[in-house]
Amino acid sequence: MLKKAAVIILAILLIVAMLLPTVFSFGEENDDAAPITSTDDADFSLIFIHDMHSHLEKAPKLKTFLDQARGVTRNRRGKIIEAKNENKVMLVDAGDFAMGTPYHTVFSTNALELQMLGFLNCQVTTLGNHEFDFKSRGLSKMLQSAMKLREDSSRDNRLDDDEKVKLPDMVISNIDWKATLNDGKLKEDGQILKDTLNAYGSAEYKVYEKNGKKIAVFGIFGKDSAEVSPESGTKFIDPIAAAKEIVAKINKEQTDVDLIVCLSHSGTNPQDPKNSEDELLAKQVDGIDVIISGHTHTLYEQPLKVNNTIIASCGSFLSHVGQIDFKTDTDGKLKMTNYKTIALDEKIPDDEQTQELLKEYKKVIDKEFFGPEDMSWDGTLTTSTFDMTPIEKVGEEQGEDPLGNLISDSFIYAVREAEGESYEPVALSVVPAGIIRASIKAGNITGGDAFNILSLGTGMDGKPGYPIVSIYLTGKEIRNIAEVDASISTIMRDATLSLSGVKYTINDKRLFLNRIEDIKLISEGKEQKLEDDKLYRVVGDLYSTQMLGSVGEKSHGLLQINPKDKDGKEIKDFTKHIVRRSDGSELKEWFAVASYLKSFGADGVPSTYAAKEGRKTIISEFSLSHFFRNPNSLFKLLLGIIGLAILIFILIIVLIVKIFRRIKYGKGGKPKSIRAPKQASIFSHRKNKYKTKW
Repeated sequence: MLKKAAVIILAILLIVAMLLPTVFSFGEENDDAAPITSTDDADFSLIFIHDMHSHLEKAPKLKTFLDQARGVTRNRRGKIIEAKNENKVMLVDAGDFAMGTPYHTVFSTNALELQMLGFLNCQVTTLGNHEFDFKSRGLSKMLQSAMKLREDSSRDNRLDDDEKVKLPDMVISNIDWKATLNDGKLKEDGQILKDTLNAYGSAEYKVYEKNGKKIAVFGIFGKDSAEVSPESGTKFIDPIAAAKEIVAKINKEQTDVDLIVCLSHSGTNPQDPKNSEDELLAKQVDGIDVIISGHTHTLYEQPLKVNNTIIASCGSFLSHVGQIDFKTDTDGKLKMTNYKTIALDEKIPDDEQTQELLKEYKKVIDKEFFGPEDMSWDGTLTTSTFDMTPIEKVGEEQGEDPLGNLISDSFIYAVREAEGESYEPVALSVVPAGIIRASIKAGNITGGDAFNILSLGTGMDGKPGYPIVSIYLTGKEIRNIAEVDASISTIMRDATLSLSGVKYTINDKRLFLNRIEDIKLISEGKEQKLEDDKLYRVVGDLYSTQMLGSVGEKSHGLLQINPKDKDGKEIKDFTKHIVRRSDGSELKEWFAVASYLKSFGADGVPSTYAAKEGRKTIISEFSLSHFFRNPNSLFKLLLGIIGLAILIFILIIVLIVKIFRRIKYGKGGKPKSIRAPKQASIFSHRKNKYKTKW
């Protein structure tokens, strides 16, 4: 009996021993996370991100960082028991939160980026140019889907408060609604967007109270952002004029504002101060304390200070997060005491709750987006035994890029597959570096990887991805495209081109806009002469082909490229020339890459894409034979102008000489003849006997 009792007592003690750590650890902090940041010594901490571009895969690390900044304490079960600095920490976003990975593909039904920002307790965001890639109607759908999810979850009594959908506030102050709604083509969609933004609660500015401090936040959409979003369907007020007005409005309508923050999707340009929009904003608008500068993907490890304004940037794709700490100085004003950007890398552990949320997001995307194309996000299309150009290096050098070769080849392959027996040969495909958003690494290549490479835009169908468009150009215009790559790419990285169908030589010692020394068409492995006046079929994505039409304007008429239809008529509406698949759907550029990769099968990506193929040759030769070899029409015109100038100069010199001679020598311009005086002779008094009449 005693033995049995002892066994029972021992079992009870064992159970108690197992339960005690759980009981006593209920209020203990989990010390597993390494110290990343602290806001204990600050009166207010502004944490900022921008240009996330749907890279939610970094959100678990950002959540870990934010929990530490907010002083979150969790028990071992992961439940928050305290957030001691929550009231003095504010997370803000400066736009381009969407467009860039498969997470944005379900924008019209799930708005995952806005959901994630809400989950991270982002206080306020603004719109960037890539939100307008969905066009104004698509942007409206994204906002509407986000609001519906919020409303549905708020009514779901099964969910805890922290499980319900939250959304960030939105501020934007320089949409020109009057001009947009007065434009007949923009009015309908513009009115829908205006009504949707109002329903969402968007405002010109908002004021927040944090730890007894009043923080005013407004949003600005930059000039370059407007220029690079031709499909936005929205007009904007000059950002500097709008900022002056909104700062004055804040100071008039609010009392005792401690900090004015501008979420600017304008950017900076250290190489070209005249076009560094946020620096100009800080110089010309008094009263802005902090500009969170998005759009140009800049990373400032130390802030720019212009007049009394702090300009802050933390890169893109959630590679980093920024933090600015403030303390109250002796006169009661907030003063920056700390600025830092923190890499969201492997040193920061992933938040498990956020990881689980992303898994649910992926299920939705596979069902709604990849599934109908017989693909999945993580499903393998093919393999590669080598890495291709890292995305941060794409367009950095002028020369040929194997990744660009693969993409441009995929366009021609996909058009041929889509058109089948009705296929008309494509002479050239065009891929600017600016549209490439990701690269290929050795190993399995998935559907998600393929989408990430060309992830931008939407088509006329409202579905994710720019469609491929078919246009016609003359041989002379194709040479001008190569000249853009040869001359413009040296000053504009995004203009570096990958072209399939031609082979050309760039001589960087030749005159600007005349650096193409030789160019040939490549058809079935054979070189052919490019005929100036002949029409050739060219394909590219909707955005890029539209941009080709603006080259003439951008170059002040020096390089003319006028996209035409097969009859030689100038194209006014590019959407009417979208290439369609056999089922009538738009041929998307991302699908072109995915289907081309899929065609490689188990053999993997061909080794020809492991290195350059000789499509571009860069030389540096300064000699007469190279200088005058195959000049383009612009160079011939320049030579004609120089020759004419020399001729005019010679004529002017001749005229000046004539005028000078006339002034000096009188009419006729010749010096008068000078005769020697007649000399006296001993015979001078005599008559000439030969003249005497006998």
